[in-house]
Amino acid sequence: MKPIYIPTDSSYTADTGSRCSTARPASVLSVPSKLDENISSRSGESYAGIKKFSRYSDPDSPPAEKLAKAQIMAEHFMKENKGRKANCELIQCVALSRIVYGDGHWRLAQAFANLAYSYLTLRALPAQARAHAESAKNILLRGVDMSKSAEEKREIMGTLVTIYYTLGMAHVMQNNGKESYLSLQKVEKIIDELEDIQERKAITLKVSEKDISLALGQACLLQNKPSSAINYFEQAADFIISSKGDSASELIGLYQDMARAEFMRKKPNGAIEHLLQAHSISQANYRSNSTEAAQSGLQLAKAYAASDYHEAAHRYFTESLSAYQSVAGPDDPRTLSACVEFSKWLVQIGKKQEAYKLLQGAVGTDTEFNEELAEILSIMGSICLADGKIQKGYKLLKRCLDIQAAVYGSQHSKTKGTQHLLTTLKRSGVVGD
Repeated sequence: MKPIYIPTDSSYTADTGSRCSTARPASVLSVPSKLDENISSRSGESYAGIKKFSRYSDPDSPPAEKLAKAQIMAEHFMKENKGRKANCELIQCVALSRIVYGDGHWRLAQAFANLAYSYLTLRALPAQARAHAESAKNILLRGVDMSKSAEEKREIMGTLVTIYYTLGMAHVMQNNGKESYLSLQKVEKIIDELEDIQERKAITLKVSEKDISLALGQACLLQNKPSSAINYFEQAADFIISSKGDSASELIGLYQDMARAEFMRKKPNGAIEHLLQAHSISQANYRSNSTEAAQSGLQLAKAYAASDYHEAAHRYFTESLSAYQSVAGPDDPRTLSACVEFSKWLVQIGKKQEAYKLLQGAVGTDTEFNEELAEILSIMGSICLADGKIQKGYKLLKRCLDIQAAVYGSQHSKTKGTQHLLTTLKRSGVVGD
């Protein structure tokens, strides 16, 4: 196996300065290879198999036994999508790996990387994911003994992919476009290097080429590079279609991302085409009368509205709102949000009375205080003020203010804006006591 290069925060170049061939730091404890092999084999056992052994083969190494058990339990909870429990086990894996292997060993970096990845994918906590991924990266960059077997080298490269993918996606979730792209580019270059030395198929990665392409596309969107984003999204779509077919539900969000990129490129018709594909797949996978189809239909309605296709926009707004009302109920926040979007568009094209009736029908006596209800009352109040119905508009806005204060707090900009409008109306004398 050829020398392996670990990308750093500087530009990625395969030179002798980045070669991963340094000696093991003095702080790293020496671990017998047999013990290392036993832990790896134990971690591959099934969840049911954990009950079949109660004492590790080496009775003098209880931390190693606990590490093997924690790895099994973590894998089980991840398969069950139990994020908190998986995190607890992975935290134990970090502590036990430090005891068993030492502070500078790549196995500790692997444990940190697995913990970071779980925070990202199971719990959607980017700050925690970044912190642990940085810890893993720093361990590997301080120097790793690469004189061991080819299998260990493969695991280290797999760990690097996990680290940089986690960093990249965490930055995406935090809207850090440049940082996310730099990390994800490192992932792409590691994969390319593995392909060059014909090692890619020998390594089992936590992320697929589809995941990487999709992440790079999202990073490009954050950097306002829609054309590059489209290229990555098309790669991701090809991976999905080749493995799962052209009606896979994963394509829904992907086509919606492609539509965003097309809007950024000032190509609304291309965006609508992608949203039509997304809506068609959503209806095929979840039925027309479902919240998934309602969501994709709403996206399509907004795209038609932005492009001044009034008839199509009205049709999809109506279908989406009807689906939400039927499946989620009239007081569900998603239903109210769809109603708000529909009414805003109706006001925009001059149909204020139709918008007012739509909003009036959405406000029930049992509707809970929430952002959507505040928005509905705000729009209704504004329509009344525009029509000269000052007293009625004032009452609606006063009710809106009460909800905003409860939902956002008295110091929020929306609450302050409504309060300022009410104060202005009061001082003008157009509102009676």
